[in-house]
Formats: sequence, structure tokens, C-alpha cells
Amino acid sequence: MQKIKTALVSVYYKDGLDVLIHTLAKQGVTFYSTGGTQAFIEGLGYTVIPVEELTSYPSILGGRVKTLHPKVFGGILARRENAEDRAQLKQYEIPELDLVIVDLYPFEETVKNHTSLFAGELTSEIIEKIDIGGISLIRAAAKNFSDTTIVSQKSQYAELAQFLEVNNGQTSLEFRQKYAEQAFGVSSHYDTLIHRYFASQHPYETFKESYLQGEVLRYGENPHQKGFFYGDINEVFDILNGKQLSYNNLVDIDAAVHLIGEFKDTTFAVLKHTNACGVATKPTVVEAWKAALAADPVSAFGGVLITNATIDAETAAEIDKLFFEVLIAPAFKEDALQILMKKKNRILLKQKLFDFPAKQFKSLLNGVIAQDFDKKIETKEELKTVTKLAPTDAQVQDLLFANKLAKHLKSNTIVLAKDQQLLAMGCGQTSRVDALQQAIHKAKAFGFDLQGCVMASDAFFPFPDCVEIADNAGVSAVIHPGGSIKDQDSIDYCDAHNMAMVLTGIRHFKH
Repeated sequence: MQKIKTALVSVYYKDGLDVLIHTLAKQGVTFYSTGGTQAFIEGLGYTVIPVEELTSYPSILGGRVKTLHPKVFGGILARRENAEDRAQLKQYEIPELDLVIVDLYPFEETVKNHTSLFAGELTSEIIEKIDIGGISLIRAAAKNFSDTTIVSQKSQYAELAQFLEVNNGQTSLEFRQKYAEQAFGVSSHYDTLIHRYFASQHPYETFKESYLQGEVLRYGENPHQKGFFYGDINEVFDILNGKQLSYNNLVDIDAAVHLIGEFKDTTFAVLKHTNACGVATKPTVVEAWKAALAADPVSAFGGVLITNATIDAETAAEIDKLFFEVLIAPAFKEDALQILMKKKNRILLKQKLFDFPAKQFKSLLNGVIAQDFDKKIETKEELKTVTKLAPTDAQVQDLLFANKLAKHLKSNTIVLAKDQQLLAMGCGQTSRVDALQQAIHKAKAFGFDLQGCVMASDAFFPFPDCVEIADNAGVSAVIHPGGSIKDQDSIDYCDAHNMAMVLTGIRHFKH
């Protein structure tokens, strides 16, 4: 056991620090500190030796250099059992520093608050949040864990305080080594975040440099193509069951997760080749599943299933009747897993809370294009009614539901929906008329009555032909972005045939 007599304290986040400071003060520990942390400790009523007094240098370069000095790092790195080290500490009047409490500037949080991700847009605010002194102190103290205790994150404050209370102000070698391991984890994560940020300024070069570091997939889009995944799937999911994810699985899963993220109420979706072929929002998860499947039970075979609700045994039993590739949910009941895991190749993914990157990239020609993710979700208040007949509250609900689906289907796309259930969609067509006719044909093929349903389009109608076809099929309300010089033609048709139309002003092409 080693008694803590001195502590260097310099932290960005001070919540919870007071408990640890009180504990250290009761043990007679001498404090060294800087800036705001020094003021915080003094505010608790304790004496602090400023680091400037130890080094004989003030904080310089706007605070960039405070602790980077041999009198600080010598006190941290000195080996207590080494006679030469002890002699040099005495010669240069360097105090031993037994405890280092340091955290890092909030680099990750600062990046999240900025959308800038391209060369020339490295903002000064982000650059200033790259910690130099703090990371150096953490690494130095962790390296010398045989003599120095390193506290590298605020979550350790209470644990250390309790340990010191029980052990009369002393730490064990095992304890110090555990904290050193955690400190190197903090350091590694921090450096990775910085590297990712800088790498995002030139994604194509980074992709080429990391080419051999990707996870090798079974194959690419087709068996004759090699496939790789660059990332950590375990940050997004707990993989509960099934075979290795394939290239196509990953593409479909990405589309599914983005789609389900649009919904707050209990919703189930079925996707095939990144397009939703069945979606429904209902009071219970089993109702949502049955309604989603009803939209296209043929396409659902071998599809990717996703919900934002917990999978229970009743729902699992219903899903178990279908052959599917992947099922994603935020949680599974134990009895549901017993049903679903009977087939070893079924991929079951428990989705974690995860923030997707702000940008999406696609390689083409001899480079890469990038754009912001389409995160816009239209609200009731943003809809502009342009017809004499306004949609009812129920229709507005269905229009917003259908509009979310149109956003996630390949263009050109048309969505037909009613009672927050996808009845049919037409997508990936070169003509919007073709997309509508495809949707009507599918809906009728699966026995749906389109009377009173709503229609959503991912882009405007350049001619009134779509609303006329929709009217004849039974559509009663329409949502689309508007923006055509001939918008009025479609509006006039709706007015003449007792249909409601709302405009969003937002186009959702998806190529």
C-alpha cells in the first residue's frame, strides 16, 4: 500500500469533485492545481499550491502551456525505489506527486456541436479542445502506476474517495494498475476521436490508407465481389444470434435503422433491398408486426425486420412463422429469444443508443462525394394546405406517416397509406406515374381497399396526371413538396374532385 501525500488536480468537469477533495484534505494531502480547479478547491476552504509557484513559470500562450514542465512530470514519473531518481528530485527541488486527477477538454462534445467536416473548415474552437497537457499527464501517471495513482475520469471520484476512507488514505498496486488501464483506455479513445475528425477532412485518402484494416465480409454485393466493413458494429448493436453479417445485410440494416428512427410510437417495418415493403404504427408491437407484414407478405420473405419496441413472446411466435434474414429491436424478452434463437442462422440484433455521423459518403468516379444526412422530419405545423378542402386530423396523421416512408424509399416513389399502415408503395421508377401505378397494382394484389387512403410523393407533380390516377383509385388526400411551375394544375384537379392537398416545401430524393 502507498500513502497519498500530494495530489495534482486539474480538471475540466468539477461535478462530484468536492467529495473527493474533502476526503483527500482529511488525509492531510497537499494540493497542487491550476486555474479554475485551483479556485474551486480554494472555494472549498483548502490551501492550494499553484503549479506556477512550483515551475516558476506562469500559464502562457492563452492557457496552452500550464503543466508541461520537468518539475511537474519529474514528480509524476520519478521511480520511488530508484536511488538516482530520488537524488535528482532532491537536486532540482521536485516534489513527488502521488496522485494525478486530470480529465480532458470536451473534444467529442465540441465536434458534435459543429457540422463542419471538410478541409478548410477545421474550426478553431474544435482545435482548442485538443488537450495536450491533460493527455500527457494522464499517460505519464499511468505509465508510473507503480508509484502514482491516476484518476482520468469523473466517474472514478466517488470510488477513489471510498477506497481511501477504507484504507486510511492509501492505494494498492492492484488498484493503481486498474486505474492506469482505464486511463490508457481514455487516452486511446480520445486520440481515436481526434484522428477520426481529421480523417473526415479527406475521407477518400483515409479509405485508401485503411483498406487492408477493414473487416473481411463473406463477399460483396454479389459472390464474385470482395466485401469489407470499416467500422465497429458492436458500437451499434449487441449481436445476439446468427451468422456473420453480409455486405447486403449491412446495407439493409443501415436503411432499416434510419427508417425506424423517424418514429416515436410503436412501429414495425419490413425492408427488402433497402426499401420498406411493410410499415405500420399500432398500439402494440404484435399489431404493428401483423399490419406491416400484410402490406406485402411476399416481399417480406427473406427480409430485414425492425421495430422500436420490445419483442415479446407473442410477437416472436408470429414472426417465427416467416423466413427472414435479420431482426432488430431495442430489447427482447427472454421467452421471445427462446423462440427466435431456435434457428441458428437468424441474425438477431439488439440496437444500442447510437449517434450516427452527421455526414454520409459515397465513392464514385475517382473520388468521394459527401452530404449531410437527410434528418428533416416534417411536422403538422409545417404543412401548407393549398386546396379548398383541408385534411382531417386522421388524414394529417396518415399524410405525415406516408411522407416519412417516401423519404426512405428510392426515387421516384409514391406511398399509399391509411390508418398509419403502408398499403403499398412504388419506388425506383423513372416516371412518377409508373411509381403510382405500381403502388395501386400492389395494393389491389394484396386485397387493400384504397378508398379514403392518402398518397405521398417524394417530389412535386409536374402534371395533374398523378392526382387524377390517385383520385380514380380512391385516394382522398395528398402530400408532396410542391415547387413545380404547374403546381396549380394539380391543386385545381383536387379542388374539382373534393380532394385535400398539403405541401411540405421539402423534397426527399433518394438515389
